[in-house]
Amino acid sequence: MSPTPLRSSPLEPAHEAAGATFTDFAGYRMPVRYSSDLAEHHAVRQSAGVFDLSHMAEIGVTGPDAVVFLDHALAGSFGAMPLGRAKYSLLLAEDGGILDDLVVYRTDDDVFLVVANASNREVAVAALSARTDGFDVAVSDDSDSTALVAIQGPAAAGTLDALVVADRLQPESPLDDLGYYRALHAVFDGSEVLVARTGYTGEDGFELYSAPEVAPAIWDALLEAGADRGVVPAGLAARDTLRLEAGMPLYGHELGTDVRPAQAGLGRVVAKTGDFVGAAGVAPSDDARVLVGLVTEGRRAPRAGYDVVHDGAVVGTVTSGALSPTLGHPVAMAFVDPALATEGQVLHIDVRGTAIPSTVTAFPFYRRPQKG
Repeated sequence: MSPTPLRSSPLEPAHEAAGATFTDFAGYRMPVRYSSDLAEHHAVRQSAGVFDLSHMAEIGVTGPDAVVFLDHALAGSFGAMPLGRAKYSLLLAEDGGILDDLVVYRTDDDVFLVVANASNREVAVAALSARTDGFDVAVSDDSDSTALVAIQGPAAAGTLDALVVADRLQPESPLDDLGYYRALHAVFDGSEVLVARTGYTGEDGFELYSAPEVAPAIWDALLEAGADRGVVPAGLAARDTLRLEAGMPLYGHELGTDVRPAQAGLGRVVAKTGDFVGAAGVAPSDDARVLVGLVTEGRRAPRAGYDVVHDGAVVGTVTSGALSPTLGHPVAMAFVDPALATEGQVLHIDVRGTAIPSTVTAFPFYRRPQKG
């Protein structure tokens, strides 16, 4: 049997022209880097990076019962969510395990955009569709008709402003008034786009949703407007180290069907009341391991799957780890026994037979400098 061909981003020709190295990610041929992981990581922290996120899944939820449906289908509460707001939420299985983590945008009174992880596109669409019984609502998989370009970093706002000044980007209200986890409608070169102030890097930034045929012009415009600001294209490798420094969980590493929200520090995301799917099993057992940050000594970075050890016993498992490009020392995320999850607790990570000291640390590892 021949392998399933990889899906292509509408930006693939631009990536090839920029000399990108590609990888298979969730069935898509996506750029992992253009120059070097470190250079792209530092560019996002110091200026800005432009990411192709067109592999993400976009799911439309529309209809008179959209709000009450989402209150039932997801773990959050959406009744008080104003127009133009975004909300981080969770899609749970019946037993309370995490099927996916999502960002939900309210773009009109009865219109919501649910953005799921690329690897969970089919799972999320199927789960949401299966939960529509009794609700006047429609669920649509809009992934193939939606492209997503993100710009993240201190120069992101200035770069978008340059497009506004050039009259290429026309937002319905000033970008300066767009707060974090908010979105607005705009027009780019005559085409409708949704501009969201969201991201996955720990930096200020924006995500632009458009039709696939519009995405190449957005990509080129951002890089052209940002060239004098040090803005560069950035791949998935930099995106991973950026999100790790920011203490943001990744599905398949920190999140999965065997994880309950509170274990991953996401109890705040779950509605305190309501008959949502998974509510009955959402509470973890008292001895369930919990997610912590670990800062380790030396330069040897822990990797996913490494054991966490205390007094000779295995007490946890690393889920993500890397030598932090920004901080200059290794950081990791791990699930450990709850009795050892206190900030300041010293543990050891078994790095290829060597016990590396590590200290439990609060998330995030990195916080962007505040203006003023």
